[in-house]
Amino acid sequence: MATPSDDMNLPDLSDASALPVSPAMPEAPAQADHPRAAHELEAVFDVPVNVSAVLGKTHMEVANLLKLGRGAVVELDRKVGEAIDIYVNDRLVARGEVVVVDDRLGVTMTEIVKGGIG
Repeated sequence: MATPSDDMNLPDLSDASALPVSPAMPEAPAQADHPRAAHELEAVFDVPVNVSAVLGKTHMEVANLLKLGRGAVVELDRKVGEAIDIYVNDRLVARGEVVVVDDRLGVTMTEIVKGGIG
């Protein structure tokens, strides 16, 4: 089974200078002899985030929602085989595919979404 790093080019977190800087966050003064390193980001490594993998969405009226029962099928806006959306703190960051790891479901990231869509 291929690992996610085999399928896509992810930034090397050991080189923090390759990480994007948010326009809302001013860039630290440049120090030519001291590039930023991952250990400088250690303060945020333990910050918890919510990660969600969304298979699809639908829109329905409350009356129809209340009629749902065990075994009901809810049609989603995605087709079989289409990528699912991966959100971090309600912000779309990637797309991926559902995989089975042992007896659990997982997600393989196939595309990193750039530009703060979400």
